[in-house]
Amino acid sequence: MEEKLIARLESAVARLESLSTGFRSGGSSGFGEEAASSDPSILAFDDLIRQYFGRVSSAAEKIGGQVLEVTNVVQEAFNVQKELLIKAKQTQKPDLAGLAEFLKPLNEVIIKANALTEGRRSDFFNHLKSAGDSLSALAWIAFTGKDCGMSMPIAHVEESWQMAEFYNNKILVEYKSKDPNHVEWAKAVKELYLPGLRDYVKSHYPLGPVWSATGKPAIAPPKAPTPGAPAPPPPPPASLFSSESSQASSSRPKEGMAAVFQEIGSGKPVTAGLRKVTADMKTKNRADRTGVVSAGEKEGRSNSPSFSKAGPPKLELQMGRKWVVENQIGKKQLVIDDCDAKQSVYVFGCKDSVLQIQGKVNNITIDKCTKMGVVFTDVVAACEIVNCNGVEVQCQGSAPTISVDNTGGCQLYLSKESLEASITTAKSSEINVLVPGAEPNGDWGEHALPQQFIHVFKDGHFETTPVSHSGGRYIVVIHSWSVGYVVFSIGLSDHWDFLILLDSFAKFVSK
Repeated sequence: MEEKLIARLESAVARLESLSTGFRSGGSSGFGEEAASSDPSILAFDDLIRQYFGRVSSAAEKIGGQVLEVTNVVQEAFNVQKELLIKAKQTQKPDLAGLAEFLKPLNEVIIKANALTEGRRSDFFNHLKSAGDSLSALAWIAFTGKDCGMSMPIAHVEESWQMAEFYNNKILVEYKSKDPNHVEWAKAVKELYLPGLRDYVKSHYPLGPVWSATGKPAIAPPKAPTPGAPAPPPPPPASLFSSESSQASSSRPKEGMAAVFQEIGSGKPVTAGLRKVTADMKTKNRADRTGVVSAGEKEGRSNSPSFSKAGPPKLELQMGRKWVVENQIGKKQLVIDDCDAKQSVYVFGCKDSVLQIQGKVNNITIDKCTKMGVVFTDVVAACEIVNCNGVEVQCQGSAPTISVDNTGGCQLYLSKESLEASITTAKSSEINVLVPGAEPNGDWGEHALPQQFIHVFKDGHFETTPVSHSGGRYIVVIHSWSVGYVVFSIGLSDHWDFLILLDSFAKFVSK
């Protein structure tokens, strides 16, 4: 009996000696840096990254570009979480303000990932949103109890992935038959969280992170300033996890219109601080305001370079797949000559310019352009005209589909090879299609596409027919004492146009 008791005491002494090493290396912390890194939960986190993240990284390297960039940010976020788990084992449980400071490195990485989705929509927008939204699952480490306002860590990981899964499923649908690398990346990202991170949290931290009872505090107490030391700088703005209440509005001086009304209600004379306007201060009496613009000012304004408010002008090939032409104003010699059938062309925000596309491309999109001319040779998929005004598009080769949406004023010039193109219009007006004549040197024939339709309910369904833009010919003979006999032929759609014309002519003669 005594021998067993001695053996148990020796075993306890050995464990205490091993813990004393952690005390000496980590100061007052209950876990030293080396002991915390070798904790089973930290080793399991390394296994999680090694087992699941390797597939994500391998697929991202094959895709490259922004997908690889956002994947590196995800890896950075997981590395930051590992550091926080190690730090938590050496730190006492902080208060709400201390927790915000503790989680600041993780918050910065999440903001960095979300920043990649801002600005103009990228071709890999779904990848960026899927990765950025998924990082909110790492915030399970902020769980401090049932009253903290968060779900339990396991449920938080599952709920966070549901937000990212919407964009992840879009990737699977879009690239199902295009590129298996994107499909592999999307599946690997999902497995990283479900079951990867969820099972890890379930096994090691089902009730949140484990803090040290005897470790150092999360935030050191501020030191009292010395008598001669300068005042400390103001505190930084609140972060994503900050819980400090803002200063009461009554204790701050009022600004803007609130200060004006406060001064009016103070009882002082309202006009006490106003200055009297003398005669020489009035605009009509000022010598420097003649109201006439000189020719030099006009020339200076007209010669000033014009820039779009949306941003600087662009004409570049992005990712080797997409030509981007943006914010070009008054440029008549824009040319894209080095293109192939796998590339697309995106024209955005251009005005009073002409673009020539010399070669076959996959797709052409003209978006939010005004008085823009585009001449292209061949297009594999479609030419799309969206949100434009007064544009002219000429096809010199073949185009299977031409789409016009929400556009006012569009001239389409078709070649003989593109006469069988399918033209789709929606919410558009003043669309004219010009086709070559029967003879080689014949005149172009102009055809106006209908923008008005008649819907008649017949035999249990509606029948829709376009309103004709041309009607019968009218021979009009009008006599006036001041003008004489006027004979002309007109083609009108109905008798109302005819009456309007007669009324206009009568007003002209009466002048």
